[in-house]
Amino acid sequence: MKHNISITKVTDSGVKNLDFNNIPLGTTFTDHMFICDYNNGEWTNPRIEPLKAIPTHPAAMALHYGQAIFEGMKATKDADGNPIIFRADKNAARLNASADRMGMPHFPEDLFVEGLKALVSLERNWIPPSEGSALYLRPFMYADEAFIGMRAATSYKFIIMASPAQSLYSKRIKLWAEKQYIRAAQGGTGEAKAAGNYAAAIRPTELAKAKGYDQVLWLDAVERKYIQEVGTMNIFFKINGEFITPKRDGSILDGITRLSVIAILRDKGYEVTERAITINEIQEASKNGTLEEAFGTGTAVGIAYIQEIGVGDEVVHVSDESPVGLEVNNSLNAIKTGQTEDKFNWLITLKKELV
Repeated sequence: MKHNISITKVTDSGVKNLDFNNIPLGTTFTDHMFICDYNNGEWTNPRIEPLKAIPTHPAAMALHYGQAIFEGMKATKDADGNPIIFRADKNAARLNASADRMGMPHFPEDLFVEGLKALVSLERNWIPPSEGSALYLRPFMYADEAFIGMRAATSYKFIIMASPAQSLYSKRIKLWAEKQYIRAAQGGTGEAKAAGNYAAAIRPTELAKAKGYDQVLWLDAVERKYIQEVGTMNIFFKINGEFITPKRDGSILDGITRLSVIAILRDKGYEVTERAITINEIQEASKNGTLEEAFGTGTAVGIAYIQEIGVGDEVVHVSDESPVGLEVNNSLNAIKTGQTEDKFNWLITLKKELV
């Protein structure tokens, strides 16, 4: 279905003021945003307009009851300068899975992809050229109905904004296994990209950083021993030649980079097992020499190589190198930049300007 997206362009682009070699993290935004409104049971008025502040009533329900979800994805360029969007269909489906859990309406998945394509095509000059950099895309939905009361809202906004970004982690990272605070529990919202999940992670992450660690290694809510995620990433361990990643159980995010890494690892001939993993198993594997490497995966980071994990008074050494992680990261980046064949059919390449 073709949607009629109205477009209002800026008269003077801010990209001329951007130093692509020095992009402040998360504070630089492109000229435009895609926006759509939900009222009376339907999404209406899809449009692209100059990025600006949005009037918000103090009683907007997202501010009081947390009906807010988001996605994260990236656009890159191929050698010919054509913008590339990675696995947009998966992000569209995951947004709606989050909407289900949070009692919010579905957003049409074809309009999600169409809006992304139009926005990225318009903002193509904002895509950083250097390897590892990208145009970060942030689709999100929130309840904007002005009402104080505990029920699902009746009006929402869906917006896509964009921010040029450099590579997030350039060094190996250290994790703190958190045994007091939890990220998610079965039956909760851990599988949804709900804004509140991330708010609850801020304090324990700051405490971990104060101890000298980069991110939290989240454990399960009941026994505090089963590994879930790393900060905002999924996690993989290579033990005795086999890759192991926590099995999704309703409390672990369905990471799109995670899915992609599993596919690439298996395509390269590695065995990948999705199952429950305890922190004790990782401690033992480190002691007996079978823990070969570990890395986190996520849209913002790509692949982040893990050096060590703090568990109480013990520091678990993981590895000083991640040869397979590096190999997979290079393969993933080569696909995203059109340097290698897209055998998985993951890419949308915008070979001409759409707007």
